[in-house]
Amino acid sequence: MIELLHLVKQFGDLTAVNDISLVVPKGEFFAVLGPNAAGKTTTIKLLTGLMKPTAGTARVAGFDVQTQPLEARRRLAYVPDFPFLYEKLTPWEFLRFTGQMFRMEEKRLAEAAKELVTRFNLEPYLRKPIDGLSHGTRQRVAIASALLHDPEVFVIDEPMVGLDPHHARVVKDTLKERSQQGMTVFLSTHQLSVAEEIADRIGIIHQGKLVAVGTRDQLRQQSGSDGLLENSFLALTRQEANFSEERAKFKTPETAAPLPPHGR
Repeated sequence: MIELLHLVKQFGDLTAVNDISLVVPKGEFFAVLGPNAAGKTTTIKLLTGLMKPTAGTARVAGFDVQTQPLEARRRLAYVPDFPFLYEKLTPWEFLRFTGQMFRMEEKRLAEAAKELVTRFNLEPYLRKPIDGLSHGTRQRVAIASALLHDPEVFVIDEPMVGLDPHHARVVKDTLKERSQQGMTVFLSTHQLSVAEEIADRIGIIHQGKLVAVGTRDQLRQQSGSDGLLENSFLALTRQEANFSEERAKFKTPETAAPLPPHGR
């Protein structure tokens, strides 16, 4: 359902995403972990077609997000860490606007909107302009609107930002439920507890590289650590940092050259 094939993104001399390849099948809940500035958000922007890669390909439901953007985006929903909402609209108006953009039939739109409003406890805010709502309430409006058209692939960056524990639980339960019904979820976070609790598989990005992928147990085995996912994460990122430092000591002009582009 999601295919990342040798993705590279360079900004001048900085390689923000370094040859990432990954396949996430239909219905899987996949979480990406990484420290700040690891390349998580850049990877998401490449996946959603918001940024053009230096090299490589991203596909959603078999459609190239660069060469077939409309087909890919019809099957995709994306909630960034700080979502943009039309602030002069009310949450109800925004939900209806979103459904109409996806050409939802009126009855289906109304039924889906009412179900999501109830689920995310948005009734008290339905007739209030979005610009007067708290960040957590806006986040719930953004997530509800993204789920409205029942996307095949749901991409979300730092979903728990601004949410209180109750609403964070509602979001986690909803995404897990949709995943079990067949929706593919690609979640980026630096909160290890979120990934450990709900993800089927976890990828760890460090310095632009996908350094490990697997279930929680597989990551523990790869890292040689026991217990919490935090220990696996620290061990794997430390190993990659040490490897990068050793490689830097022995760079030649040839190895220090920019990465050659991969074939699309």
